[in-house]
Amino acid sequence: MRLRVIPFRVPWRLVIATLFCAASAHTTLAQSAGEEIVTDRPDITESAIVVPKASLQAENGLTWTNDHLDDSVTLCQTLLRLGLSERTELRLTLPSYSLGFSRGLGPSGATDMSIGFKQQLGPLPGGIDLSVIVATSVPSGSADKTTHRLDPFLKVPWSREFGNGWSIGGMASIFWPTEQSRRNLILEPTFVLQRNLSKSLDVFAEYGGDYPQHGGSKQTIRFGTAYRINSTNQVDFHFGFGLSSSTPHQFFAVGYSFRIDRLWGK
Repeated sequence: MRLRVIPFRVPWRLVIATLFCAASAHTTLAQSAGEEIVTDRPDITESAIVVPKASLQAENGLTWTNDHLDDSVTLCQTLLRLGLSERTELRLTLPSYSLGFSRGLGPSGATDMSIGFKQQLGPLPGGIDLSVIVATSVPSGSADKTTHRLDPFLKVPWSREFGNGWSIGGMASIFWPTEQSRRNLILEPTFVLQRNLSKSLDVFAEYGGDYPQHGGSKQTIRFGTAYRINSTNQVDFHFGFGLSSSTPHQFFAVGYSFRIDRLWGK
């Protein structure tokens, strides 16, 4: 299998879209002496821990995708995470909006939202963090983007830290999306290698694959970094390539996440 790499061409539309989403998600940078922010961005693999109790975390991003010389931008990719207890969080993925700028990437429109919960099970013996995410999509998107049904999914993320700032992680996921009025079971394994370069900066490399019951596999490799501005604010960047013919040639994404603490109680 040969990896086809096309030089990145970041269009001005991406810069404009970045400013648009930054403005729509603008918030005063919160200051906190509490726990460091841990996000589910920018890799596919979700974090294996929940947000602190009584905290609301908003993880926002946008992605530019190139596929067979066609471009699209997905705006306002937002995940809201609310800490209900020390080990449980409520999760709400808001609809994102895709803009296609050339033929082949489908119509523009909003995707379905999703709602679910994450339950932290770790840390387990051996220093392994583990959690379970149970959620479902809700038919709320545009006519050409929605599946018109509730589509459940299950994710099991894990991670383990080593010395000198190194850590590994992964996630096993099962999706039951509706495609052409029938269910298509999809298995999605991921594996990520991460290195903390400093207290505020880390980098990662990740493999992710979708293996559907019907249709060909979709495999990607991505690289990225996250920078924590302070304990409750983070910016991130990642890029990647498709490893199979049914995946985009390349993609580029940026994100901004923030957390608001002490929403109730002391």
